[in-house]
Amino acid sequence: MEAKYLKINPADNVAVAITALPAGEKLTVDGKGITLNEDVPAGHKFALKDFAEGENVIKYGYPIGHARKAQKQGDWMNENNIKTNLSGLLEYTYNPVNVDLNTTTLNLNTGAPNLTFRGYKRKNGDVGVRNEIWIIPTVGCVNGIINQLAEGLRRETGGKGVDAIMAYPHNYGCSQLGDDHENTKKILRDMVLHPNAGAVLVVGLGCENNQPDVFREFLGDYDQERVKFMVTQKVGDEYEEGMELLRELYAKAIQDQREDIPLSELRVGLKCGGSDGFSGITANPLLGMFSDFLVAQGGTSVLTEVFGAETILMNRCRTKELFEDTVKLINDFKEYFLSHGEPVGENPSPGNKAGGISTLEDKALGCTQKCGTSYVEGVLPYGERLKVKGLNLLSAPGNDLVAATALASCGCHMVLFTTGRGTPFGTYVPTMKISTNSTLAKNKPGWIDFNAGVIVENEPMEKTCERFIEYIIKVASGEFVNNEKKGYKEIAIFKTGVTL
Repeated sequence: MEAKYLKINPADNVAVAITALPAGEKLTVDGKGITLNEDVPAGHKFALKDFAEGENVIKYGYPIGHARKAQKQGDWMNENNIKTNLSGLLEYTYNPVNVDLNTTTLNLNTGAPNLTFRGYKRKNGDVGVRNEIWIIPTVGCVNGIINQLAEGLRRETGGKGVDAIMAYPHNYGCSQLGDDHENTKKILRDMVLHPNAGAVLVVGLGCENNQPDVFREFLGDYDQERVKFMVTQKVGDEYEEGMELLRELYAKAIQDQREDIPLSELRVGLKCGGSDGFSGITANPLLGMFSDFLVAQGGTSVLTEVFGAETILMNRCRTKELFEDTVKLINDFKEYFLSHGEPVGENPSPGNKAGGISTLEDKALGCTQKCGTSYVEGVLPYGERLKVKGLNLLSAPGNDLVAATALASCGCHMVLFTTGRGTPFGTYVPTMKISTNSTLAKNKPGWIDFNAGVIVENEPMEKTCERFIEYIIKVASGEFVNNEKKGYKEIAIFKTGVTL
């Protein structure tokens, strides 16, 4: 008989309804009979015991908050009766744990451990999984021009020989100060240097804060045959001038060919959004198993949005220095909230709550399932690029498009995005949607690329992960995901501070 509920960890004092359960439903949990006092929607929690006011609610083996008032065994436990334990800045202690990656249970027919994908080797030795032509503005004033140029090159070439021709408009590059201006420069630099781009045209206005000549120097070393600049105030007909440059770039990009690349060169971003009560049970643990596998192969995964379950990751930091970097990442982000007079524990969206996530800890503990059990090998501030392989932590907000853009910008070839409610968006690298439940996958086949909901329908996690790894390799080798098929590709830059 199909399970009606799941108790995730033996220490938990709540369980999760796998299907919608009616009031009066009689269940047996750990040998004890429990009668539900009210309807409990699928993905939501119910009490396994009586709770006193203020008593911690335990899920995933950790507190996800405390009871706002006394609750009875069998009650529906949601955001109305659970309150976060999170508050201001904390003192953290480094208590390192030993990590032993065990991926031997995966039985791949694809020849592990010597797996490869078909990627593009770049002049500087970096590797891309796409060969696209990008038009990137230094300032939002030229957004209309770059859109016309992208459409002109697509019309002229039919897009043949490259994976995509894309313009990436944004609203920034002028009227910014300090860190806000630096954020824009860093993200745009990261895009220009990203190996998924076979060629880039940078388009400026000429009078913006993000001066094209200064930005050119900010790039550092770059392939001048594959990256060209145009300052529109300094040319006659910007469309004709831009098209000439694009034709030159296109002629270079279409010469690129895929070749076999070790899986150790693959870099993936790990993100969730529109989460539900199944996120930490199906799709996120699936990504965790994949992340451990990729790291064991010598590859790289990057996790953002770690606040709320940070101590778990702090204790998996390889060194004390990485632990201290993680503490800084967390406390800097708390300071960001506090400096704006906002509570540090407010994060779950209305959709998250409707899906069964009650507090930021509830969300974060499910979120951290995505990075498996690997050591943390690197900690990155917002806008910085990857320096080491293995599991990295990245500072970025929870906002889906801002965080996905940050993951792509640190150097990830693709973003693996788990969702329980669905979302169509994509950033400027392949943004693969993994559903937490089969209903979503069935209802939104134009959004969802892989269904992890089968895990609660009795497909073993290892079997699902084997299929997932094979699919990842296909995507890295050129198979489009839904956001690419539909052209849903955007960027969003983290805004902080004043606008002049």
